[in-house]
Formats: sequence, C-alpha cells, structure tokens
Amino acid sequence: MIAPGTGSPQGDASTDSTDRPARASGSVRKLLSRFGHGALSIVYPPQCIACQAATSDAHALCATCWAGIPFVSEPVCARLGTPFALDFGPGMLSPAAIADPPRFDAARAVALHEGVAKAMVARLKYGERLDLARAMARMMVQAGGPLLASADVLLPVPMHRGRLWQRRYNQAALLANEIGLLAGKPVLLDTLRRVKRTPPQVGLTRNERRHNLAGAFRIEPGQKPAVEGRHCLVIDDVRTTGSTLNACAHILRQAGAARIDVLTFTLVPDGGA
Repeated sequence: MIAPGTGSPQGDASTDSTDRPARASGSVRKLLSRFGHGALSIVYPPQCIACQAATSDAHALCATCWAGIPFVSEPVCARLGTPFALDFGPGMLSPAAIADPPRFDAARAVALHEGVAKAMVARLKYGERLDLARAMARMMVQAGGPLLASADVLLPVPMHRGRLWQRRYNQAALLANEIGLLAGKPVLLDTLRRVKRTPPQVGLTRNERRHNLAGAFRIEPGQKPAVEGRHCLVIDDVRTTGSTLNACAHILRQAGAARIDVLTFTLVPDGGA
C-alpha cells in the first residue's frame, strides 16, 4: 500500500531531481564546447594552408594564395583535361590526345602544376604537410564533379611498400580517402598494387618513364571482382606525362574495368598523355 501523499508528487519530484543534473550537465557541455572552440581559435588562429597568413576559416587559402592558383577551367580537352585557349565546342580533343591517346577515358585536374598549386603538391608529398590533403581534396571534388558522379570506386595510385616504409604515407591515398568521404564513394586502397620498385620518374623522358613502369602494377586475381564492370576513378596528386596513370589504367582494363577516369590536383600540360 502506498501512503497518502507519496504517489505521483514524490514520483515527479524524483524524476525532476534525476533529470535536472542531466539537463544542467548537457548545457554545461554545450557551453564548454562553444567556449573551447572559441578559445582554441584565439590561441591558434586559422592560417592559410599555403603561406600561413591569417584566414577566417581553418584548412583554407588566403585571398592572395587563392588568386595565385592557375585553375584549369573549361574549355578543356575531352580526354586529357588540358585547357584550350579557344572554345572549339564540346568533345574536342587536343593534338596530344589524338597523336597518343591515353589508356584512360578522361582526366581532370584542379590546376596547372605551377605557382601555389605546385608548392602545395610538393609540401604534401615531401614536406609531411598531411593537413593539406583535406583542402586539396575539396578542390578536387569540385574539379572532378562529373567524373565523381558516375564513379563506382576510387583507387589511389599505389606506392611500393619499400618507398611507403621510407615516406610513411602515400599522398595519393590521403587524397583518395578525403575525396571518398566528401563524395560518399568507396575507396579501394589495396586492390591496385605496386609490385616493382622503380627509380624516381623525375627527369625521365616519356619513353623512359614507360619503360621504367613496365610490370610495376598488379591486381591479384582475387581482387578483380572489385573493379570488374565498374567505373574506376584513379586518384593522384600530379599528372606529368601520364605514364604512371596509363600503366594503372592498363592493369585496370585487363582486370575488366568498364571505364577508367583520372583525377589529379595538378597537371603538367606539356607533359602530354
């Protein structure tokens, strides 16, 4: 039996005493969270990812550096994504794409490999500026919108395990992961493998690069279903002659990929395919 006066009033009071600290605690957490972010921005104000000048947003470029990026915009070659000086209409191919067609179907890039864009690539690749990957990926998502929209899977250009051990990270994989998160696309990190450690490509001619990369990439038989019949988008930081990306596309085509596109942060227009 419940004594008079000990029913719902006591129950309500008991519930209030339990909920009140929880609600207060939640309010305090929200205040601390807001205060914490504000305090952090005072102690560590946002800086330009390229020159460290003050910016209003984190992981962003200042106005000067943004203006210094030689963005690639339409009109471009339908295959190589290299810019045209004049608009010749949709589907036009550059002389390089006609003379030496690439093994991939289409390529796009954010910017030419010059100025601020070139410096960002170098800092990500050699300067251990891993924080650049997020901002670069955001720009790559914008530049590669149509390719990303139809892509089934993303694959970074792989690094040989020996070089990966030395550098400790693969910049192409960092970019692919960030792009995958932004675009909601799966990333296949281990499907395409680099099985031959090749000398650095810097300074080599196009033919020397092709010879250097012969047999460098592989997809194990058990991994082929991951790309068979699918639209694959290969991610890298920079495209120079395109020899590395052509070698990757060749292996993916052999594995049964239905379409292979390429998305990089920068491109060297005179490098051709």
